[in-house]
Amino acid sequence: MTQLVVALDESTYDGARIIVEHTAPHVQWYKVGYEAYYGYGDQILTLLRETGKSIFLDLKLHDIPNTVGAAVRAAAKSGARLITLHATGGSAMLAAAAAARDEHNAAGGALRLLAVTVLTSLTADDLHTLGVDASPEEQVRRLALLAAAARIDGAVCSVAEAPTVRAACGPDFTLLCPGIRLAGGDAQDQRRVATPGAAVLAGADFIVVGRPITKAANPGDASRAILAELSRNVGV
Repeated sequence: MTQLVVALDESTYDGARIIVEHTAPHVQWYKVGYEAYYGYGDQILTLLRETGKSIFLDLKLHDIPNTVGAAVRAAAKSGARLITLHATGGSAMLAAAAAARDEHNAAGGALRLLAVTVLTSLTADDLHTLGVDASPEEQVRRLALLAAAARIDGAVCSVAEAPTVRAACGPDFTLLCPGIRLAGGDAQDQRRVATPGAAVLAGADFIVVGRPITKAANPGDASRAILAELSRNVGV
């Protein structure tokens, strides 16, 4: 079953806390990204741990291998069960992260690492300006295979590329898809977007939803609606 992750991209701890309070009866997973982590990380991570929630720490680590390995070891202490890093850091960086994950899990942890492939805000034209001649789908597949070869647990990709990555990397490779919008909703700064139902059909293990929930008049109702759509599409 595809799981919902609510993105706590709020400017204040109180704002994030209110989102958690509204959605906690229905939601297990929460994303802590840059704004929350650097603004009020200790507070929100403590709240999520104390309420028994699962933490997705979206730090998109990208540095030399030794630094990223050390960062994984440090970030794992937060209690996070998912941490992201950029696949474009290369094989040695990914392998160092995987080794750090293994050390953590050998001591009783349950951490998975996800490699960010191509951001959902990027188009083919954007890739070309960066010197990448491949299409988004081709580049995502290439980077996902690189991550899998380095023993990374899964990848972050748009729903459009999820079937390609699944076929390339196998059934046990975790797929997390951001860029989720409700039918008829505003894509905002995302470009490669899809509905929750489409994500289920594409084989996503996780979807990350921010503004359609956090900016809704009633975040609890919005999260329930998305969970209902996920359930309706199981087995379709």
